[in-house]
Amino acid sequence: MIIRPETEKDYHAVENLTREAFWNRYRPGCTEHFILHNLRGDACFVPELDYLIEENGIIVAHIAYAKGELALDTGGRTEQLLFGPVSVLPSYQNRGFGSRLIRFTLNRAAELGFPSVVITGSPEYYRRFGFEPASRYGIFYAGADRTVERPYFLVKILDPQAAEALRGCYTDPACYFVDEAAAEEFDRSFPPKIKERLPGQLE
Repeated sequence: MIIRPETEKDYHAVENLTREAFWNRYRPGCTEHFILHNLRGDACFVPELDYLIEENGIIVAHIAYAKGELALDTGGRTEQLLFGPVSVLPSYQNRGFGSRLIRFTLNRAAELGFPSVVITGSPEYYRRFGFEPASRYGIFYAGADRTVERPYFLVKILDPQAAEALRGCYTDPACYFVDEAAAEEFDRSFPPKIKERLPGQLE
């Protein structure tokens, strides 16, 4: 197993990996590969945390990081680190590749001086990496009712002293919001796959 930075020559293979990982998972088809494609060219992208795993010469997992915006309760705005999409080829899932990549890059983020990381995801899964409900630290999703618990909006504190000042409302980068027509057009550059409505999808 090799953990290494993604390079430009990996882009299409990693986008296809991401498509395979998310296809029909949360919705018929997926848009995560399109989000990743747009993210790399956006100012919010963090190339220092763009990593993949190779196993026997095959790219089997990938993770990307970005910087969202935190409107501070004390006034002003600051950057807030997040990650995603994180992808593992279906045939390599449940073998620890995603966990290794998440732990590796979280440690790297701490080394780079980032005070915290936010995500939206399963509390049960991400608890193992030290993520907690963001509301415990006074960080809320922009536009959300602060009196209503959002257990899927999570934060990992990397620097407790620096994170004390990070109280406010978080907004995702604009490139995480998808133009459906553009995503459909982008998807045509990949091999055809059948979109299916399956139990458990979110939309």
